[in-house]
Amino acid sequence: MRAAALYPAAGALLLSTLTAAPAGGAPHTAGVSGVALAAARAAATGVAFGKCSDAQDLPGDLQCGKVSVPLDYARPDGRQIELTVSRVRATHRDPHNSKRRVPRQGALVFNPGGPGASGLYFPLVGLMPEWKRIGAAYDLVGYDPRGVGRSAPLSCQKPEDFFKGPSPAPAHPSEAYKRERVARAKKLARGCAERTGSALRHYNSLNNARDLDVLRAALGEERLTFMGASYGTYFGALYATMFPSHVRRMVFDAAVNPDPAKVWYRNNLDQSVAFESRWTDLREWIAANDEVYGLGGTAEAVRLSYERALARLAEKPAGGAVGPGQLQGAFLQAGYYDDLWPSRAEALSAYLKGDPEPLVALASPVREAAAEAENASAVYTAVECNDAPWPTDFRVWDRDNTRLARVAPFETWDNVWANLPCAYWTAPRQRPLDVRTGPGELPPTLILAAERDAAAPYDGALELHRRLSDSVLVTERDAGTHGIAGGPNRCVNGHLDAYLLEGRLPSRRAACVGHAAPAATAPGAKAAAK
Repeated sequence: MRAAALYPAAGALLLSTLTAAPAGGAPHTAGVSGVALAAARAAATGVAFGKCSDAQDLPGDLQCGKVSVPLDYARPDGRQIELTVSRVRATHRDPHNSKRRVPRQGALVFNPGGPGASGLYFPLVGLMPEWKRIGAAYDLVGYDPRGVGRSAPLSCQKPEDFFKGPSPAPAHPSEAYKRERVARAKKLARGCAERTGSALRHYNSLNNARDLDVLRAALGEERLTFMGASYGTYFGALYATMFPSHVRRMVFDAAVNPDPAKVWYRNNLDQSVAFESRWTDLREWIAANDEVYGLGGTAEAVRLSYERALARLAEKPAGGAVGPGQLQGAFLQAGYYDDLWPSRAEALSAYLKGDPEPLVALASPVREAAAEAENASAVYTAVECNDAPWPTDFRVWDRDNTRLARVAPFETWDNVWANLPCAYWTAPRQRPLDVRTGPGELPPTLILAAERDAAAPYDGALELHRRLSDSVLVTERDAGTHGIAGGPNRCVNGHLDAYLLEGRLPSRRAACVGHAAPAATAPGAKAAAK
């Protein structure tokens, strides 16, 4: 397992426009006393770590516990919800010198993003060579944020209704298909409201940041050491703005653009543009390996092969389960992680040569994971819809994305359908916080970004760097993996280790040469990743 696999691939970070008037008030100051009260309680109670309920067969020494937080920080004595937390203690073992005992530096708390992703199994990265030095000095701590997994889980529909396959994936949908998707979006928005009731409004990024401060206190940490990936960088940046004096060190990996004017609709448009470029990168790699895959010697020829498969799957789904939507989803994942490129190319090649089995194995919905997938989708929807105003007139979405799909057809409409319930959301919307810290307000922080990341376009890292004074940006050049900490790039990992272990950062922006492209896997060979 590579560190990149910790970050959520399915379902895209799918960000997104402030076309409605923002809600009034100062959102970050609401519930300040409630956070202080909840943190004081958590500090007094601590976390009673013990065996994890399903971790008997897992490697390592993973422990689990609970932390109580208010559902509503404006009413800290009201309803409480429990966050499930996991930990592997610092090993104190220097991987390069077995006789040296490494002093503990505290807890490193991680969030993998989403919104809606679970971080419970993050502490197991300490078993990987790239993380052993960090795992020697830190307790590695993961958790399920509110609404996720075992932390007051949300649901917007029956899990058995979540996977709708085989499904279409029109790059230029008809008016009839648009009407169908609008109806589905309205139904999902109603389902979220009906299943969760008045509590729904409290599942948002500001509360995720407040929960993080309570977790810090429960762990006995005076100041927080935190690493967020993808969406985790956004509420990590909210935390840095709201609680700068509580920060020790922070790593922002695959940074999301925190500009309030971008949260979330406009970020979504930018993401669709970036995925088109990443789709081109993948097609060029397949074309460069045409002798292996036979899908065409140019990016355009590979596109025609892909579209031929889409058309064939529309007529007859592979294995009765894989239609155009499932094929598009499989290749969208490859837009996140280039180590998935060989398996996708191999499956597409085999399918077009008459063997559907690799594609069926790769892209069929995993029915056993329906409940987990539906929960992640519900949290994603609730958090993003609650966080900011969205266009409430579908004509705005239709205009913007019809125009965009002319130049970026690969992901544009899939992004729309993932976010469209926010047009019909009934819970109150937050006004996005203006993420910003001045000189000396926040300890130096580290931002990591791949230059061609599609899920979190590079402009987001530049914007976060501008807004967080004393931050340092490390860029992996000519690379596009979504989340680069602890991955294959030794230069990136060197900067990560130096910062977390020694508090040392480059004096200014730094760049690392991109990691090597994956090796092609011959059709018929076992895929390197699925």
